[in-house]
Amino acid sequence: MNLTRRQAALSLAALPFFAQAQAGGTLAAVKQRGSLRVGVTQAPPWYSKDPKSNEWSSGVGVSMGKAMAAALGVKFEPVEVTWGTAIAALQGNKIDLMYMLDATPERAQAVDFPATPLLFYSLAVLARDDLPVKAWADLNNEKVRIAVPQASTMDKFVSETTPKAQIQRFPGNPEAIAAFQAGRADAVCLFHPPLLAARQRLGAGKIVVPTPVRSQPSSVAVRKEDDKAFVQWVDQAIAGHYKSGQTQKWYEEFLVGFGLDPKAAPPVMKEMLGS
Repeated sequence: MNLTRRQAALSLAALPFFAQAQAGGTLAAVKQRGSLRVGVTQAPPWYSKDPKSNEWSSGVGVSMGKAMAAALGVKFEPVEVTWGTAIAALQGNKIDLMYMLDATPERAQAVDFPATPLLFYSLAVLARDDLPVKAWADLNNEKVRIAVPQASTMDKFVSETTPKAQIQRFPGNPEAIAAFQAGRADAVCLFHPPLLAARQRLGAGKIVVPTPVRSQPSSVAVRKEDDKAFVQWVDQAIAGHYKSGQTQKWYEEFLVGFGLDPKAAPPVMKEMLGS
């Protein structure tokens, strides 16, 4: 195919997307299609596929996606992606939104984010059951061994906050968790979501959000387009779920189904976290 024909083919392939954008953008397209396409990836507690039914049946993103689809009078359509391909899937009109993508300046150049945060997650530690931890200061002890992923946000934070501790640096999350499991570290420091799965798998240790709490918001990525009706609707929807406590409820429901006590896990509402 020569260049002229290829350009023509690409232009024709793009016509449906531009046509729907001109006709009312993503919100109008969702209603016309009859489905809300939500990007999903195996990442408890946000998304979880049932291995028996092979259906995306649980997780905060699944519950919220189903509720938002129902509010629009359409069906929930999960589309499997990865964290790394979600932005491209939005740009390629393969999905309509993706929950739990933080609104970084770099991502904001490629996609849009609602003004309201989706939820908050916190820097936490999975510590030995007998290790007294309430504040970060409790870990600032030369006898305490803390495992972190090297050159990460966690590495920088504990290096500055607990300089007296023995900080053990590993290539990634799995290696840091493995060090804790093997007893080579007294605590592993990560943002709390991956610690939930680790605690459930290990069957030991306690998850603590030490004070002062360091939390950050996560968001929902949507396609960047001139018509802002969809991103504004998403903003109103997630704000309503958050303020009513429904987002926290979905989170706790997943934890129970995952075999964890919600009281032992950090909340996802900033107002419920200690200061």
